[in-house]
Amino acid sequence: MRRFVFITLAALLLSFSFQAQEIDKTQDNPWQFRLRGVVVSPDEKASIEAIGGDADISTTVIPEFDITYYFTKNWSLELILGTTKHDVEAINTAAGNIDLGSVWLLPPTLTCQYHVTSLGNFKPYIGAGLNYTIFYSVDEGPVADDLDYDNSLGFAGQLGVDYMISDKWFINLDVKKLFLQTDVTVNATTALDATVGADVDINPWLFGLGIGVKL
Repeated sequence: MRRFVFITLAALLLSFSFQAQEIDKTQDNPWQFRLRGVVVSPDEKASIEAIGGDADISTTVIPEFDITYYFTKNWSLELILGTTKHDVEAINTAAGNIDLGSVWLLPPTLTCQYHVTSLGNFKPYIGAGLNYTIFYSVDEGPVADDLDYDNSLGFAGQLGVDYMISDKWFINLDVKKLFLQTDVTVNATTALDATVGADVDINPWLFGLGIGVKL
């Protein structure tokens, strides 16, 4: 699966490079940076073995830092960096609602973007790419003896707009969707005399507002 995803992305990037317009010679520097405040809102669902139920994952607000490189006038690559902490609960299970503590997610995301440059100060864009999510600093909560989250590779989609307020500075509005799935193993031997597996789709929406600069 991972090999297929990487091959697909490579093919898309090659296609974009062949179809893209020439580099804008008036652009002094291809680098661009954004700093956003982002609301991370999981669109979660879970399939939990043995005890059934679903997952409830908290919404959170984080800072996000992005680096963009324009390889043509309209096409760019963006590296999206941020980390987020979520409270996790298994709900409506045969054992009731179970507090599963919290976990930190680090989902570096790389998207290929197309920018519309014919609308003056408004510069909308669309992007698609990959994210690789690392789960760390797991707090098991009061019930589980141990919790294990599998790191995961998934797709990402993006829509946004930059509004230029000067030659270099701009306001940014951005919406992303991450397709993020993880396999979770809950060791609850002490409390429930069981180890339970779950297939959890987190699939968060990210709503961002920030400021950016072109070097």
